[in-house]
Amino acid sequence: MRLQLFLLFFIVCFTPPLMAAKGKAAPGNDLSQRADVQAWAAEFGAKKGINPVFLLDTLKSAKIESRIIELMDAPVKAPTPWFEYAPRFLNEGRINGGVTFWTNNEAALARARTYFGVPSEIVVAIIGVETHYGRNVGSFRVLDALATLAFDYPRRADYFRGELEEFFLLALDNGFTLTTPKGSYAGAMGIAQFMPRSYRFYAVDFDGDGRVDLWQTTDAIGSAAFYLKEHGWKTGAPVLTSLHLSAETAATLAPLIDNGLSDPQPWKHWRALGVHLADARAVIDDNAAVSLLSLDGDTGPVYFLAHDNFRVLLRYNRSRLYAASVAHLAEAIKARRLAAAVP
Repeated sequence: MRLQLFLLFFIVCFTPPLMAAKGKAAPGNDLSQRADVQAWAAEFGAKKGINPVFLLDTLKSAKIESRIIELMDAPVKAPTPWFEYAPRFLNEGRINGGVTFWTNNEAALARARTYFGVPSEIVVAIIGVETHYGRNVGSFRVLDALATLAFDYPRRADYFRGELEEFFLLALDNGFTLTTPKGSYAGAMGIAQFMPRSYRFYAVDFDGDGRVDLWQTTDAIGSAAFYLKEHGWKTGAPVLTSLHLSAETAATLAPLIDNGLSDPQPWKHWRALGVHLADARAVIDDNAAVSLLSLDGDTGPVYFLAHDNFRVLLRYNRSRLYAASVAHLAEAIKARRLAAAVP
């Protein structure tokens, strides 16, 4: 801690140009002049022993981006049904791209599976959904995204102020310039799209080069697997199991499936209510805690049992559509890879 503070003192006092963007925001858009930002800098600086002048000087170069707020509000205005959401990720490009990504990174994926117990297809699918295997890691400056959402997006300002703080700490820990990284409109970074707090606590140096770099594929693979393990991934356990529900049973259970996902109950509880597995050969432990998942198919609802590992995917992204996309894409990639291996 003393070394970090000394380095911070040196940076602030002797090399301020390196920590500022080339071309600061216009005076009317200068966050450092706002009273709420100054109060935040004073409080955060005192809590972490960081000079608030450094925080405010850095925020002089942050730009409030109205486009970011528009993108954040889009899902609220128009929730997307599954039958429209799924094709973005469950298509030939993502499936074949996943097979290629797996082949190109087979050693790192196998090592992640060995160390953390997470199947390769799940890690590949996460990276495929997040950034199309690294093709789209985001074009917004992370500083701009986090500052916009921390100070001009009241609905989730507390969360994003916390992430802005983590971003400052991440930069100090890793010695990078705060104005350099680019990511998503929400401030997620790298091939695996980690928010700053997740980057600080769950990103790993999986290639052993002494740096944790989520724009580097091997580190991204190891970090995604480690994140899932740390949030409770159960090795060898399922994610989703297809169900068959009669129209009468579906109508009876509909009130229990709040926003598409029910509270977990023992499998024997659901079975007693008339829930049946689509594959009669599948075996579920009577006492396994499972949820009912309902997705909007193009001809009506489709139902699944959501296991503990599905809830772990929700820790990566809390959208049930996201988690379902990862699960389905993973299975499709695995099947395509196995089919390609058959002579």
